Amino acid sequence: MKNWFLALALFVTAGAWAQPKVIAHRGYWTAEGSAQNSLTSWSEADRVGCHGSEFDVWITGDNRLVVNHDRVQKGTDIDMTTATAREIRKIILPNGEPIPTLDAYLRLAQSTPATRLILELKTHPFVREDVAVKKIVRRLRRLGLLERTDFISFSLNACLAFRKALPEARIYYLTGDIAPKAVKNLLLTGIDYSMATLRQHPEWIAEAHQLGLEVNVWTVNREEDMRQCIAWGVDYITTDYPERLQALLR
Repeated sequence: MKNWFLALALFVTAGAWAQPKVIAHRGYWTAEGSAQNSLTSWSEADRVGCHGSEFDVWITGDNRLVVNHDRVQKGTDIDMTTATAREIRKIILPNGEPIPTLDAYLRLAQSTPATRLILELKTHPFVREDVAVKKIVRRLRRLGLLERTDFISFSLNACLAFRKALPEARIYYLTGDIAPKAVKNLLLTGIDYSMATLRQHPEWIAEAHQLGLEVNVWTVNREEDMRQCIAWGVDYITTDYPERLQALLR
């Protein structure tokens, strides 16, 4: 009960009366016939009306961009950062699709304009991140998707590289190891922290809002945690079960 009163107090203090927006984590991969970061996972997130769909990007050993969560795909010894795109494309996801290239993902997103792209650049050595950022920005610009894309990363270097390349972009830090004031000083858009981090620092939500930052929380799958996030007044909730969250918000 104490936690609920604290959550309510933070909610009122932040003035965050709008409902949080739903972000599908790695796409809506828990839908039937889907798989994490597959093209179907994007389509399913769009179908159910998610505000955005999150996906993970690697730069390969031959400087191509692919969409996948794990650096080394489970059941293989193929490393996204050292293998070629051709080798990676031979990996078949549980729903029968190959691992998609970023180009394929973005072209599908072009045809579904209602859903925002939540693009996570995975952590690489800094030099490789800088190369990846330049390539990502160039592709998004060419396809007219820059204004529909939010950028997230566990790497501060990647966040700052996106900021340098795109002064007006929406960029969020994921690691959760610095307070909102430091995020503000880095000229980022907001914090995108785990449920565990925000349980430890619930005061960061009001602090972020007072600083003009936005707050996303990941990965929220239990109904009781969804209710907690709603009570906190966060701006976005990232979940593997978007329809479950949508039903709760209704």
